[in-house]
Amino acid sequence: MIAVDQRGHGRSDKPQITHWGVFGRDLVDVVRALDLREVVGVGHSMGGHAMTDAAATISDRFRRLLLIDPVIASPDDYPSGGWTIGDGGDPHPTAKRKSRFESPQAMIERFRNRPPFSGFHPESLRDYCTHGLLPAADGDGFELACPPAIEASVYMTSRTNPSVHESARALEIPVLILRAKLPPPDREVMDFSSSPTWPGLVHEFPQGRELHLSDRTHFIPLETPEYIAHLIHGELGGPRS
Repeated sequence: MIAVDQRGHGRSDKPQITHWGVFGRDLVDVVRALDLREVVGVGHSMGGHAMTDAAATISDRFRRLLLIDPVIASPDDYPSGGWTIGDGGDPHPTAKRKSRFESPQAMIERFRNRPPFSGFHPESLRDYCTHGLLPAADGDGFELACPPAIEASVYMTSRTNPSVHESARALEIPVLILRAKLPPPDREVMDFSSSPTWPGLVHEFPQGRELHLSDRTHFIPLETPEYIAHLIHGELGGPRS
């Protein structure tokens, strides 16, 4: 199993994100650099978007995909520019999140009773806080591995890559989509309590299948890790087509 720290995340470089097309291209580079074959690609949220682009670019390297609540909106929802929040292109609210903690345990204590983190499996929350922090550059405690300004740039550019639909239509491998609960009709800001996935997405994939988890938030893998592990195990054993 290979887990990739996307740009802006983990121990990878931290550039401002201006277009989501870079994430798929980065995955293509990883697959080629490691000469991976017969890949079962698993991607959650932005990772599902990136996995779709990557698999379409080098489809001969992929066997099937499991996309967990991928951030792929309706084709009609992609404007000519990015998706910004607030009047005048104000930063996404995540730009103001707390970025420094005394320790991973301090982060756990801060989050454990706050939605959406209160819905995480306890081991998932521990992993999220332990591996989502890096030692602070000045030696004083820890800081988020994905800086708030970079996280905000990811959200604010989430609708810059409409060609992801072309990627979906071009894929001739089995694709299983997990979709969380439907958002309320008046939702204006993505708050993760419901799904960002277009309900019609499954029909874009020639071999698409879907499981609609109507009682789950966008954080499906963090809420039910055992269930996701079970699904991945099933996809690993499935044929190429």
